[in-house]
Amino acid sequence: MSHFPDIIELRRLQVKTFIGVPDEERADPQTLLVTIRMTPSQGFDGLDDDITRTIDYYAVSLEIEALALNKPRRLIETLATDIASHLLTHHSLTKVAVSIEKHILPNTECVAVHIERSV
Repeated sequence: MSHFPDIIELRRLQVKTFIGVPDEERADPQTLLVTIRMTPSQGFDGLDDDITRTIDYYAVSLEIEALALNKPRRLIETLATDIASHLLTHHSLTKVAVSIEKHILPNTECVAVHIERSV
């Protein structure tokens, strides 16, 4: 019998940021969609319905929004790496996956990057 980890997911969080390779693209804020899959150090069994024993996903959403606005970036790859590093440093996680969608190219639904990092 295999054991699959318990995961908390924030799906397609809308974040404002100044991002893009050309200076004129970074001049105005853009909305990106960020999906986070977090594997907490402690699984869901034994949480006893206590928020302090798990990851506060509302707090995580606020941290991601603040991080995205913290400084301009050229690449969504950089933002994905910054988010993963922040979450692993500040929360009790064993693994995090970050996906970012940017609606920028014509004739595409979006451009997206996906990274996974673990402790």
